[in-house]
Amino acid sequence: MEHQPNNPLHGLRLDTILEQLVAHYGWEELGERITIRCFTHDPSIKSSLKFLRKTPWARERVEGLYLKMLRDTK
Repeated sequence: MEHQPNNPLHGLRLDTILEQLVAHYGWEELGERITIRCFTHDPSIKSSLKFLRKTPWARERVEGLYLKMLRDTK
């Protein structure tokens, strides 16, 4: 694995990112910010991970929101 010091997502697992987003925003606000069914209807980490791993555009939006959360909390 190559070293990427300027990439805040490097070395982070998708489940860790999702858990931190849920802890920060909660499922309801997360579903408002990223309108996908796995966040709005009976949300769970497991079902969301399954969807996000199969859907690149949704994963990009989750990662983008995570980066925004990091910027806002600094």
